[in-house]
Parts: sequence; C-alpha cells; structure tokens
Amino acid sequence: MYIHIKWTRYNMSTTIQKWGNSLGVRLPKELVNKIKLRSGSLVTLTSKDEGILISPTDMFRHKTLKELLKGVTKKNRHKLVDWGGPIGKEIW
Repeated sequence: MYIHIKWTRYNMSTTIQKWGNSLGVRLPKELVNKIKLRSGSLVTLTSKDEGILISPTDMFRHKTLKELLKGVTKKNRHKLVDWGGPIGKEIW
C-alpha cells in the first residue's frame, strides 16, 4: 500500500498497525509540523488508484474574526437595535 501526504515533498515508508478495530498509520513529527496537523486534526482520506491521499481538512476549522468580517458588507449589515435604557444594575 502506498500512502501519499498532499502538499509535501516527502516519500516515506511506514507500517500500518491495528488500533482497536481499525488500522492506523503513524505520521512523523517533522511531516505533521510541515502540514500543520496536530492530535485531533481532521483530515480527508481519498482513495486513489495508486493508494491513499491524506489531505488536511479545514472545513471545521474555527475562522478568525478577520476571516468572518470579510463577509460583512453595507448591504448585509443589520440596522441598529435600540434595546432601551438600563432596567436593573446594568452599566452602559
């Protein structure tokens, strides 16, 4: 079986090991750091004719405030809402 890690220039051999009811592949630290993975990172596994492609998945990554604000325009901003003055011990 051939394992290819996308966005790297590394070719390496490793052993597939049984982990519980599944099989697992250990990734070397240098490679993991290069493609910015960590324990718990989501990856996409793609079956190819020549083997398996492992790609970082960022679809569940938390976006930064700057990334979120890129989608805000004058057209999609809501109008200011007046919630009234303080009722209890709020400080405005």
